[in-house]
Amino acid sequence: MTGEAERRSEWPLVLSGLVALTGLVTLTFYDWRNGVLIFAGGVLLAALLRLTLSDPAAGLLRVRGRMFDTALLAGVGAAIGLLGLIVPN
Repeated sequence: MTGEAERRSEWPLVLSGLVALTGLVTLTFYDWRNGVLIFAGGVLLAALLRLTLSDPAAGLLRVRGRMFDTALLAGVGAAIGLLGLIVPN
């Protein structure tokens, strides 16, 4: 039962990682700007999940305190998204 509970707590990281991976694939093979914005969305999704989920449910997204993790992820996601929008073609 312990292994199953540990596995379940990894879904927030896996979900946000899959969104970020989709962004990297899009960035590499299709349009770089859309890929960067999708990647930023994955990081912002991680911030949202870390903010809303309890500490045990956040699983591997939990590194430090909730506010620190959320602020860091939101800041990095916003910075990546902003850079993706303002860099010229």
